[in-house]
Amino acid sequence: MKPARFDYVRAESIAHAVEVLADAGGDGKVLAGGQSLMPMMNFRLVKPSVLVDINHIAELDRIEHRGDRLHVGALVRHRMTAEDALVVRHIPVLHHAMKHVAHLTVRNRGTFCGSVCHADPAAEMPMMTVLLDGTIHTASPRGSRALPARDFFVGSLVTALEPDEMATSIEIAVPAEGSGWGFEEFARRHGDYALAAIAVLMERRDGQARNVRVAMMGVGDTPLRLLDVEAALEGREVTRAALDEAIEALKMSIDPNSDLNASSDYRRHLAAVLARRALGDAWSRTRQTSVEIAA
Repeated sequence: MKPARFDYVRAESIAHAVEVLADAGGDGKVLAGGQSLMPMMNFRLVKPSVLVDINHIAELDRIEHRGDRLHVGALVRHRMTAEDALVVRHIPVLHHAMKHVAHLTVRNRGTFCGSVCHADPAAEMPMMTVLLDGTIHTASPRGSRALPARDFFVGSLVTALEPDEMATSIEIAVPAEGSGWGFEEFARRHGDYALAAIAVLMERRDGQARNVRVAMMGVGDTPLRLLDVEAALEGREVTRAALDEAIEALKMSIDPNSDLNASSDYRRHLAAVLARRALGDAWSRTRQTSVEIAA
C-alpha cells in the first residue's frame, strides 16, 4: 500500500520543527528513524498532513554523560546506543537489551527516542527508560518540559506528548558502580516483538539487595515498573525463598491481555519464568561495596 498524501518539511532547528507541528494543528508527525511511522503510514493507520524531518538538526545526534545521568538525543540510532562506550561500560543492561531490538537494518536507522515516543508496549526501549528512571525532554511553542517516564506512557501507542510537541532527548540514570543486572526476553523468532521481557538492576550492600529496580514489558498496555517485586527483595539476601516471594508478588502485580499470540495465563507464567532468571542473574552479577569489604 501507499501512504495518503502528505507535505514534507525539512526542519532546520528544534524551533522550526515545533513551529511546523503547531501550524499542522495536531496533524503533523516527526520523522527521525521512521521504522514504525512509515509502515503505519503505508497501511494508512496514520495519515499525517505533514512530516517534519528532524534528521538535519545536528545537536540531536549525541549521547552525553552529565553527572550520574546519560542524555540520549532524539537522533541517536539504536546502533549508536548499542556501541557507545559510555553505555557499554556504565549501563551493560541497556547494551544487552539493544541486541533484542528488531534486526540490524532497523537498528541502523531507528532511534532510541523514536521507540520511546512510539510507546509500543512490546518494545524494549520504553521498558528500559522506565527501568532507568528516565526523563523525556520535550520542546513545543510554549517552551520545554521534562516528563518522568512514569507519567509519559499513557497507553498502548499513547504518550503524554502534545500534538505540537516533540521529544528532544531522553536522560537515563547510570547505575551505581558494582550494580548487578539481568535481562530476559522471549519472542517466537529473533527480531519479533516479545511476548514478555524483564530487566532488573540491584546493588549489594552488607549481603543485602539494595536499590532494586524491576521493569517489564509485554504484559500490559504500557511498560511496567514492578514495585511490589522490588519491595519483596529490598533489604534482603536474594535466596530461593526470597525469589519465591518476589515471583508471587509478580504474579499478583500483572494482568496481561490475551491475544492471538498468547493467553493471559501463558503470559503470566512466562513472566514468572523470565523474572526468576533475570533476578538471579542480577544478584549473581552484583559486586560488594567498599563498605561491605571493609567490614
